[in-house]
Amino acid sequence: MRPSSSSTGAPVLSVKKKDGGLHLCVHYRKLNAVTRKNKYPVPHMNQLLTFFHGSSIFSKIDLRGAYNLLIIKEGDEHLTCFRTQYGSYEYLVMPFGLTNAPASFQNLVNDIFYDLLDVYVVVYLDYIIGFFKSEEEHVTHLSTVLPRLRANNLFAKSSKCLFHFTSVEYLGYVFSSEGLKMNQAKVQQIINWPPPRNLKALQSCLGLANFYCHFIKNYSRKISSLTSFLKKDSHFPLNEEALRQFHKLKEAFTIAPILSHFDPSLPTIIETYASASALGAVLSQISDSGKHPIAFDSCKPVKYEFN
Repeated sequence: MRPSSSSTGAPVLSVKKKDGGLHLCVHYRKLNAVTRKNKYPVPHMNQLLTFFHGSSIFSKIDLRGAYNLLIIKEGDEHLTCFRTQYGSYEYLVMPFGLTNAPASFQNLVNDIFYDLLDVYVVVYLDYIIGFFKSEEEHVTHLSTVLPRLRANNLFAKSSKCLFHFTSVEYLGYVFSSEGLKMNQAKVQQIINWPPPRNLKALQSCLGLANFYCHFIKNYSRKISSLTSFLKKDSHFPLNEEALRQFHKLKEAFTIAPILSHFDPSLPTIIETYASASALGAVLSQISDSGKHPIAFDSCKPVKYEFN
């Protein structure tokens, strides 16, 4: 970055990182509102996790300063201006917070690893996951991945990289050769919830629960009484039925199954159900050891679906 004389500037604040450092956060809301959007697709997490079947060894690479590898178009640097108590500054490279930063960086890494994607590498922004069926594959394929990083001036955070692990935490999930499971620290957080006493607390509880909803069968039905309290005119504390559902929901997270990796060679079963309070489905596959869940899905029906 460099000092700026731009007539406009975004507000800024600093957020403390887990390692004790400071993360500079620039609020580019007004700039983002008038920016022509880059439509390059950023992959959905569920898409990335469909390629891990049969893999037993995993490596995770966390790229450092990822967006900063993209150069701002010459003449547009002043648009990134932000104001601090020490003066105004503007970026020469893509900062975090710009609306097109994720799509632009995803485009870059996909171009670098285009022939490896979904074969033994998946990439989500600045995270690279390698998945391998054997130690030989692990060594051979990493010998292809790492030189490409160096050749394109992509650098990793050594403290956040994992190599040759049988299970790896990724985007809030833990995956291994067995399948996909929830991050146990997050599950413990759910178990320790006290009953929500206001709307904000309930929204916080359901926000985390919703993130893991595809591990829970009949999830929408299990929270039907709780969601009725999301209305602004609702009165707390929770009534008896909602409180019962709250405790049952926490219990459901303690016994949630490991979701198997999808195997296209196995028979697949889709089971559906419907009631006045919820619609749902279960995706399963049958192997020699029996039927295994791949994912659960459910939703609350809207008015026209009752007809």
